[in-house]
Amino acid sequence: MFTITGKRQLSAEVYRIEVEAPLIARQRQAGQFVIVQTDIEWGERIPLTIADADPAAGTISLIFQTVGASTHRLADLAVGSGIPAVLGPLGNPTHIDKFGKVVCVGGGIGVAPMHPIAQALKRAGNHVTIIIGARNRELIIMEEEMGTIADDLIVVTDDGSYGRKALVTEPLKELCQMDPKPDLVVAIGPPIMMKFCAETTRPFGVHTLASLNTIMIDGTGMCGGCRVEVAGATKFVCVDGPEFDAHLVDWNSMMSRLRAYKSAEDSAHAAVHAEGGCRLDQVVADLKKGGL
Repeated sequence: MFTITGKRQLSAEVYRIEVEAPLIARQRQAGQFVIVQTDIEWGERIPLTIADADPAAGTISLIFQTVGASTHRLADLAVGSGIPAVLGPLGNPTHIDKFGKVVCVGGGIGVAPMHPIAQALKRAGNHVTIIIGARNRELIIMEEEMGTIADDLIVVTDDGSYGRKALVTEPLKELCQMDPKPDLVVAIGPPIMMKFCAETTRPFGVHTLASLNTIMIDGTGMCGGCRVEVAGATKFVCVDGPEFDAHLVDWNSMMSRLRAYKSAEDSAHAAVHAEGGCRLDQVVADLKKGGL
């Protein structure tokens, strides 16, 4: 068991937990992730990027949004509770170097995995501009933490309830139009956001990386659940990524795969919130009978 040593709610749907995992805390690098499972028998395996780590305390920080049954179960765990499985660190770490002018774009929950990357890029001597965005003020997270890293911090919301009323692509385009333009852009967030970040930087020839969060099961490349098409070749996010050249990712194919299990996810999500308590076990049994 991996013990939860701290827990904090960052917004209505976003939680931060500190988990006792000494080996992972000592070995993790910026950009890597873990796979968490709250129930060994039925629980979905959730890939979560390590937002921070404290090797001395032997803990890692995980930030997640409650979007389905498994993340709701994770959010329900109290300090002192144990998580049955935390596998990692997985994936290739972000290549950190002194590139020059770097722009980090985080959308929604994507701000959390961006934090260690932006921090490492700043420590390497880069000028780091950070753009964080969300649908509204309530969904903005980690503004203070990002502000301590960034040379320039830009906050945008879709509805204008906080910061600038804009999509993240608008200030990104303005930065690309400057002289000098960015040497590197890193984008993490919803797939549609990362796709349009890539389309924004493409005409300017700005190298752009995207950290992908896909369906995963084993995290070792054997199941093939996380496969994506990059430059016409099949890649596995868990072992070849999670970062890829955003201009080469087949975004439409990736988003189509992510939608494949939406009906099953919706059923499990509804079971968690069903009147009279959680019916998740019954839903899982029904899905199994149906061949899923």
